[in-house]
Amino acid sequence: MHHFFINSDQINEKKITVLGNDVRHIKSVLRMKVSDEISFSDGEKPVEYHGIITEITDRHIICDLIYIQKSNHELPARVYLFQALPKADKMELIIQKAVELGIYEIIPIFSDRSVIRLDEKKAQAKIKRWQGISEASAKQCKRQVIPRISDIMSFKEAVKYAADKDIKIIPYEMAEDMNKTKTIFSNLKTAQSVAVFIGSEGGFTNQEIELAKTAGISPITMGKRILRTETAGFVILSWIMYQLEE
Repeated sequence: MHHFFINSDQINEKKITVLGNDVRHIKSVLRMKVSDEISFSDGEKPVEYHGIITEITDRHIICDLIYIQKSNHELPARVYLFQALPKADKMELIIQKAVELGIYEIIPIFSDRSVIRLDEKKAQAKIKRWQGISEASAKQCKRQVIPRISDIMSFKEAVKYAADKDIKIIPYEMAEDMNKTKTIFSNLKTAQSVAVFIGSEGGFTNQEIELAKTAGISPITMGKRILRTETAGFVILSWIMYQLEE
């Protein structure tokens, strides 16, 4: 069943009104018809609204609300991914998979070894595109919220933004002691928020790691092998999902 996001004011008594770009997608891309069923989330309540299409026009689609199902697909803790900008289009894949794995917010960061450099205009265009990827992925995996893609931050800004998170980790190739990593992950169930820092292809510099440690961000090892930037995030988020999923 196809899943879409709506605002709470689009639900009126027993009717759901679909507006904006979703109208074209439902009508022209998915080619859905009157009597087809759709599920919706409003980004606020841990429920799914199920509706039957009763009217299709070029400007809106009307559905009869047939039932509301309690269905919370979110992790019990908010997970923030601080991703140093990678080369090429890797960020698009990272966003897509992070959303599937339950991320709450993705914060792109310029690190010392990030090759990519964007001016303000290009940065805003990228963020808009990335937010669209987040929304599409959230629809596909029936999330209750659309994870936000924040403005791009410097490493120092990102460290400051993560200050109030309960658990803060940064995989680092020079870190040792897998038992420490396992202990941190075993404590995740008591956390309300988790910050994960992932470096670009060149990793983080020693100076960035020292700054992170000063701010209470724990360097951890992920094992004996060096992982690509896109792989490291998937592994960490998979571990977190395994610990938090109820």
